Amino acid sequence: MLRVVSHTCSNTEIVCALGCAHMLVAVDSDSDHPPEIVQCLPQLGRDLNLDVDAVRALTPDLVLTSLTVPGHERIVDALQAAGLRCLVIDPQSLDEVFASVHAIAEALGVPERGRALAAQMDAAMPPRPQASDAPRILVEWWPKPVIGAARRSWVHDLIERAGGRNALAAFDAKSATVDTEALAAVAPDAIVMSWCGVRVEKYRAEVVLGRDGWAQTGALRARRVYAISEAFLGRPGPRLVEGYRALRCIVEEAS
Repeated sequence: MLRVVSHTCSNTEIVCALGCAHMLVAVDSDSDHPPEIVQCLPQLGRDLNLDVDAVRALTPDLVLTSLTVPGHERIVDALQAAGLRCLVIDPQSLDEVFASVHAIAEALGVPERGRALAAQMDAAMPPRPQASDAPRILVEWWPKPVIGAARRSWVHDLIERAGGRNALAAFDAKSATVDTEALAAVAPDAIVMSWCGVRVEKYRAEVVLGRDGWAQTGALRARRVYAISEAFLGRPGPRLVEGYRALRCIVEEAS
């Protein structure tokens, strides 16, 4: 049986959704789902501070790692320099998320499960017709400065599948910073707080509602500020389905 170390929450959740949790010998400390599995495993440090020596000491056959967060490249370089076999996941679009599920399943020796899981995810997120006046949704990764999901992001695809328009679609990047000068062009009708590394119960709408220079946006005039856990939007894995469902409700309310 393969001995697998998972670095990043999304990889851990994919492994478990594939029915391969028994292969895991350790995870990073940010992996918190499924709790009944991860709480029984060694946790080797936050995703940006993974203990590479501890990973190597476990003699894994495979390390599932990622470039989805700025700074991960340093961890990937250290893992590879340690001579560890790595599968590096770096999806941008939703289709690439599905492809990463296939890649992990293939590496774990269960390709048919990968095909089934990706198909289930796809079917659970049916595209909704996009009206010409569909609301512009800004998904925030961070509140100060405001950093949001741009065009080269699976969140862009989720917003469009949910029938909305990504307020940052004009930015050809994974994410973009929104200053007051760019705000008129962004013009969000709804703002979604999905702040990275912050528990959803600590999200505060008043941080957005009190933001200088934003009072005349459609989102703030209508007080359309929502919270969706970063676990459902920021992790390119099976729980993006929950993020899609939440976005769909927001699009319907804002339309």
